[in-house]
Amino acid sequence: MLTATQIAGFAGAGLAGAAYIPQISHLIRARCSAGISQLRQEEQLREARQALAPARARAAEDRGAAMSLATAAEYALMLTDPGPPHSASPDPGKLSARERELVTLVAQGRTNAQIAGELHISVRTVSSHLDRIRDKTGCHRRADLTRLALSAGLV
Repeated sequence: MLTATQIAGFAGAGLAGAAYIPQISHLIRARCSAGISQLRQEEQLREARQALAPARARAAEDRGAAMSLATAAEYALMLTDPGPPHSASPDPGKLSARERELVTLVAQGRTNAQIAGELHISVRTVSSHLDRIRDKTGCHRRADLTRLALSAGLV
């Protein structure tokens, strides 16, 4: 079974090796439905590793290790599905350092309560920050904030 590290790492590396993005997307869908054999998974991972070379493959896996499975899946699927066209893409440059920190934590799969505990603020303050972030970026769902963090390199 694929790990979140493998999925996210190779999805991230897919930015450099675009030919492997469809395979990685297929691996994620297979992970979610458990419909692909272990042998086929290993074959596709081996091909991705060979295309990247050992150092880049390790770096990709390290990057993926910081992501939850949900974030990794969102990232890989984001690379293969551009989503609905937007009139203007969200600009993380409008966010303060603290707001970027919150977006990063959301992208890592943390709940509002977990974010509050980590930053030593109240859950209500986290909620207020997220409301302001949503107003600034137009990202209304946590998945949209995750996509923003991934596209801006915050995760």
